[in-house]
Amino acid sequence: MLYKLYETQHMLLGPWRHAAEAARGWFGHPFSPFAYSPIARRVAASSELFLRVTQRYEKPAWNIDSTTIDGREVAVEAVTELDKPFCRLVHFRRAIEAPRRGRSDPRVLLVAPLSGHHATLLRETVRELLPDHEVWITEWVDARMVPLSAGPFHLADYVDYVREFITLLTDPQRPNLNVISVCQPTVPVLCAVALMAQDGEPNPPKTMVMMGGPIDARKSPTAVNNLATRKSYSWFEQNLIQRVPDRYPGYSRRVYPGFLQHLGFVAMNPDRHMNAHWDYFNQLLNGDGDSAEKHREFYDEYNAVLDLPAEYYLDTVKAVFQDFALPKGRLFMREQLVRPQAIRDTALLSIEGELDDISGNGQTEAAHLLCFNIPAERREHYVAPGAGHYGIFSGRRWRETICPKVKDFIRTHA
Repeated sequence: MLYKLYETQHMLLGPWRHAAEAARGWFGHPFSPFAYSPIARRVAASSELFLRVTQRYEKPAWNIDSTTIDGREVAVEAVTELDKPFCRLVHFRRAIEAPRRGRSDPRVLLVAPLSGHHATLLRETVRELLPDHEVWITEWVDARMVPLSAGPFHLADYVDYVREFITLLTDPQRPNLNVISVCQPTVPVLCAVALMAQDGEPNPPKTMVMMGGPIDARKSPTAVNNLATRKSYSWFEQNLIQRVPDRYPGYSRRVYPGFLQHLGFVAMNPDRHMNAHWDYFNQLLNGDGDSAEKHREFYDEYNAVLDLPAEYYLDTVKAVFQDFALPKGRLFMREQLVRPQAIRDTALLSIEGELDDISGNGQTEAAHLLCFNIPAERREHYVAPGAGHYGIFSGRRWRETICPKVKDFIRTHA
């Protein structure tokens, strides 16, 4: 019902959006006589702000058309190499002849979060890795676009997908695959690598890089963690799970809707978002085009959300944030106990942000306690000073400090 109400209010606001769009043109276009009236900028800015806060935001483009390798610009094309019902495996294919410097660049599987935002949130992560690595990324599909005939999608299915991608990208003749997981996928990636080790698969990933993820959510609990422990499993199921309306291919599929997730994101820092929109309004009034464009770029990404499969979301809430099953040694995937201590041949780098308010300090580092059979010289932990959650995979600290450390670790152990 809530999903239908959301769709209805969006439809009812349609005429107002059309009116605002027209007003923005009348009072903002330099060829319009209305643009030179005393109230023109204020009306145009108000109309623009109304459109921004009421419109739907689609998945942004990657906008990665080239990279610089050995001082020259090289074209890049994002190519879907495997298309599964709930995920696309995308390869950022570089137009170069490998090998370089006498050998091929390390392969990297970047496992993006399935936690509300699109994989394009890791655009800068990809961009910085491309000059020195062959990069693939998991591009999770909006669950409302997946027909019911595709079946359910549980946390165990996520783990299966990761295992399949690792196997697909591993070259038996020259195995050099490295897996980077950001935030939520640290848990299923650790499960996937552990199960591969338990099953005796011959070519495990050379390295695992885990960034800001809830391996043990009991440590330094954040507001996100506290919500999961304060509320019961049934509360999440009854209050957050909705059925997809009939206008989408996934009609009747149970999902955790993107608009509810977005509401949760905003509710974590409401003052910051209110101030950002007020600043944007004043930037439009004052003709500060550069600052206004930065605002648009950020919120085009931040406001673009997707629906999560209900089974996967509820599995994650219970196993990761309520039962803490992995650090307690009680996590099963398809009736098989996950034993991280089975991992011996994959090097481990964990990264946390000092100011991370989503995955608290120590939550990712806990992977070292679980993977104790990895030799100490092949394990490393790093806390990025002054970095929040998003700062560990984008922005200046990612570019200048964290990414070079990731590259060095991969080169050393791959």
